[in-house]
Amino acid sequence: MIIQVVNTDEKFYKYMGKFFGSRTIEKQINDRIYDDDDKVWYLNIEEDRVVAFASVCRNLIKNVYATKDSYLVELLQYLKKEVKIRPSTVTNIYRETYEKAGYQIMTDEAYKNFVKIS
Repeated sequence: MIIQVVNTDEKFYKYMGKFFGSRTIEKQINDRIYDDDDKVWYLNIEEDRVVAFASVCRNLIKNVYATKDSYLVELLQYLKKEVKIRPSTVTNIYRETYEKAGYQIMTDEAYKNFVKIS
């Protein structure tokens, strides 16, 4: 189930608290996760736990994480359809997953740990 939350929602930190400041997650995805006020968070929830998430700010994807590719594909396809995502710079650890979800990798922009998708 995909839900939408912001950092002022009652259950936000119940779901997302463990991800902020987690060195394990940071090392895994090569990105830091912040609970900025202007982000909308889309969470893929299974059995009351977050299995994938993406933060979005002004139709740009900012943060991405998943426990399994299939959860992230589902979430990214939802964003593409429901949010109309603009070209975004995201962590490249999920490069193949972005493509599976129907996003294109913009090859003219290269970063060490990030990739631009559209």
